[in-house]
Amino acid sequence: MLGTEEILRLTVAALMSRSGERQGDLAAGLGLSQAQVSRKQSGSAHWSLEDVDLLAAHYGLAVLDLLAGPTHAVGVLHGAARSLQPSALTVPPVRRPAPSAPDRPTAETHPPAQAEEPTPVSPSPAETVVQESTGLCVLCGQPALDELDGFPQHLSAEECAAAVAAALPPVETPDVPDVPAELPPVPSPAEPPTAPAAEAPAAPGHKAPAYASGTLVEQITDRVHDVLAECEGEADAAQAALIKRAIPDVMALLKASRVGGRYEHSEFPPTQDILRKKSQKGADEIWEGRPKWRNAALVAAAKKGEKIEVTALDMNAAYLSALKAWLPIGQLREDTGGVHDPKKAGVHLITPADWDHTDLPNPLGNRMEPGELWVSESTLRLLLDCAAQGLADPPVIHRSLVSGATEALLEKMRRALAEVRKTALAEGDELTITYVKAMYSKFVSTIGESSSNREIRRPDWMHIIRSKAFANLWMKAHKAHRAGLQIVEISGTDELHVAGDWREVFQEGRNLNEVKEKDTYILGGKR
Repeated sequence: MLGTEEILRLTVAALMSRSGERQGDLAAGLGLSQAQVSRKQSGSAHWSLEDVDLLAAHYGLAVLDLLAGPTHAVGVLHGAARSLQPSALTVPPVRRPAPSAPDRPTAETHPPAQAEEPTPVSPSPAETVVQESTGLCVLCGQPALDELDGFPQHLSAEECAAAVAAALPPVETPDVPDVPAELPPVPSPAEPPTAPAAEAPAAPGHKAPAYASGTLVEQITDRVHDVLAECEGEADAAQAALIKRAIPDVMALLKASRVGGRYEHSEFPPTQDILRKKSQKGADEIWEGRPKWRNAALVAAAKKGEKIEVTALDMNAAYLSALKAWLPIGQLREDTGGVHDPKKAGVHLITPADWDHTDLPNPLGNRMEPGELWVSESTLRLLLDCAAQGLADPPVIHRSLVSGATEALLEKMRRALAEVRKTALAEGDELTITYVKAMYSKFVSTIGESSSNREIRRPDWMHIIRSKAFANLWMKAHKAHRAGLQIVEISGTDELHVAGDWREVFQEGRNLNEVKEKDTYILGGKR
């Protein structure tokens, strides 16, 4: 069960979401800086008892209501639940206008809870921003306003918690509980989620806050500044020095990101035979699903003289996005049940189903051999998703080597790298961009059996992350296909060739949720 402070962080996130506040707004109301609020919400600093009193006063809640969990606190805030302390002297909460309309009048404040049956207060029409849901979030099952890789999804676990809290009916609560009320379900089973799924465009009228830990961000940027100073401002020399330090620096970042985690992951678990290289330059037995596919029908049409204009799209920072993957925490252990457990991760021996779609690449990549093969967690989950969408039959699972897992194990590190990269792009800081790329790419390439990284040996993680990058690329192709584009080619970790108006499907740019145009050509002609 989550601790009191962890419940408080989720409650604060839910209250901020329902009140239309950002961290800067909350910080101003509490007399703190935005960075202080960010550290307290990320877990790198603690909410004090004095902070709890300030939070309660800021939202016009009794302290007991604030500590009873997000469902109850949101219910009391909107008059849908009875306060645990009706006689408490509460301060009316601060109501700010919606961010998209700063000149609009604020909503009425809620009076202190005195009546036994309070009347629910609805937000004023001026503050109501109506957006069409893209579907049910794949994490929490509640309506979401955004998409990630073609799937409806909230941009953060806080939004998931707020959506779940808002969907639950009011619950009668006792007058004075002995312990905080139980927290509603949250997406990650192994670790309290405090992160967005990935960078995504802000919804109209709402600017997405920065979720990365300020401490981790400073750890990256301070290194760049220090090395640049040591090299007396010589960018080329600084770049060489930073790339040389990328492996130890990213491992230090990983350790810093795991401070305060609820468990310790294994860094050198025994390696299963299927994960061992057969020779120094050979490979092990895991098939990652690396794509290399061309649309045979379109190629044949081009050879007959049909003019097909193609755009080669490049996915940004593919391995950085892929760090958000289901990773096993401990040693892999045998499981022959033949049923996939979504709370575990590892590698699996499967027989894949036939793939009958000639206009869409096989999610297994270019493997043509029939029969059994070992795949990683990311590939198996992609095949199961395809089966759920009716694209193919589910694979047959013969054996699994798995451990308890979480999707959030590398999330704090990923968020920090993504935040630094995003800022560097905005500022045109190519030195920092190169350094960040070296950190995440070398992390993925050296966490297996590599003499370059002596601090960890997790070949299972390496395969899962690499195959997640391939799975993400396939999902981009599937999204384009559903939108009516023709898929011409898909290859590597980041290259997708399409025919059609791709800007109607993807946003152009260099951020993680965007794609950039790499080349245009006529299929069958000269590039």
